[in-house]
Amino acid sequence: MPEMLEANVALLPGDGIGPEVIAEATKVLGRVGDLFGFRIQYKEAPIGGAAIDLTGVPLPPATLKTCRECDAVLLGAVGGDRWDSLPASVRPEQGLLGLRKQLGLYANLRPIVLWPQLASVTPLKREIIAGKPDILVVRELTGGLYYGSHRRFASKRAGGERAQDTMSYTTREVERVARVAFDAALKRRKNLTSVDKANVLSCSQLWRDTVGRLASEYPEVRLAHMYADNCAMQMVRNPQQFDVILTENTFGDILSDLGGALAGSLGMLPSASFGRGRRALYEPVHGSAPDIAGMNKANPLAAILSVAMMLRYTFGLLQAACAVETAVSDVLDAGYSTQDVAGGRTVVGTSEMGDLIVSHIQEGGSRTCVATR
Repeated sequence: MPEMLEANVALLPGDGIGPEVIAEATKVLGRVGDLFGFRIQYKEAPIGGAAIDLTGVPLPPATLKTCRECDAVLLGAVGGDRWDSLPASVRPEQGLLGLRKQLGLYANLRPIVLWPQLASVTPLKREIIAGKPDILVVRELTGGLYYGSHRRFASKRAGGERAQDTMSYTTREVERVARVAFDAALKRRKNLTSVDKANVLSCSQLWRDTVGRLASEYPEVRLAHMYADNCAMQMVRNPQQFDVILTENTFGDILSDLGGALAGSLGMLPSASFGRGRRALYEPVHGSAPDIAGMNKANPLAAILSVAMMLRYTFGLLQAACAVETAVSDVLDAGYSTQDVAGGRTVVGTSEMGDLIVSHIQEGGSRTCVATR
């Protein structure tokens, strides 16, 4: 283990259930820090709707400055119906999009793992999930439709309004995220599925050509191409065929959320975003869930597992990461869960789940270290 680590983490609780799940994530970080001998200082800053309420913008310059000064960023969630009436250009989600772009976080890793204790919770048939799906979605994060030009304007020819959104990719943008996916596949089962819509979209044709060309540099990796619509069907029909899925921004957003069905809930899915700098952004895949905000019902495990990813990838604390994952497994083994993955289990609240994870963290935890790899 490295010598005594002292690090700074930018804490962006955000909106809705974001502050609740981040509170449990930092509780877990405190426990593993005490156990494994490292200390993390937090610098909290507003983002999303909370930032709009405070400053009028979803990504204040001070928040961006804080993130750039820290070793990693831990984010809760952004958005909520209270800000739905705002123009799209200044809504809470723009804070997250802006943060990804400004930090150059072009590669988003989203592990989709079915914890065996939750097999009865997933809506899929038992024979489909019998192989314990274990998929890593590598999503391009700073290009495509989300970052193209957006227009909505009056059109007499259209008899009302017309809206346009532009998807754009360059060879370099595809290459850099594809290398992340190929490298990840080398460390896993050496199987990469590149997902596109090359039968329709020019961007997808560039995507497929570029990924196919790079494959010659990774002869150990088996590459397959698949259309996005077919991939969605295959993920719920035969998820065991997938190891690493590489895809562009919009498709990656949709397909990784579909992975919530495999895992039983979006509340079980962590993520990490990497790019051209040394820092990374860690966040649960789920949204702000304003309907249960403040009710102690949110599942904090996605945020807690995002912390495990941060310990592993940013700080190189593999034993600490494994200890967190093992604690999650042990708590699930004991029959506890939040409401979203109940399935006849003992239901506990957000804070109680955090307490349970903390109480189960032990030095040398290494039994379950596949969930966030």
